[in-house]
Amino acid sequence: MAETVLVGTDGSESAEYAVERALGEIAGGGTLHAMFVVDTAMFDETGLSSVELATTEIEDFGQERLADIAERGEKHGVEVITKCCHGNPTDELVAYADDIDADLIVLGQQGRSNRGKNHIGSVTDRVLRSTDRELLLV
Repeated sequence: MAETVLVGTDGSESAEYAVERALGEIAGGGTLHAMFVVDTAMFDETGLSSVELATTEIEDFGQERLADIAERGEKHGVEVITKCCHGNPTDELVAYADDIDADLIVLGQQGRSNRGKNHIGSVTDRVLRSTDRELLLV
């Protein structure tokens, strides 16, 4: 069993499977770090009010997902640390995995675009290519 696990979430169905799998990976003890990244390439943080509103809505959505993961972790007896940030999802996930010295990164195979069961999402693909850490794709 991994002691320090990072799970990335975007709220997609695949990410929800990843959360459940991550909780199972540390059932014997350890810490689950759950991360939601507001993609600043998608929601540029300029001073435009409609962009600010969209960014705020996405961040609120992310905070809700993270709160749900923390609650689920509590039910499983797992310590959960949550992090919501803004930036490039790949860069943020890889940097945070390095910061916490993650034993395992768990990601959904597909993100919100859900292009088919044999398709690997772009963030997952880039994380896979950007780290030497053990990855579990769900």
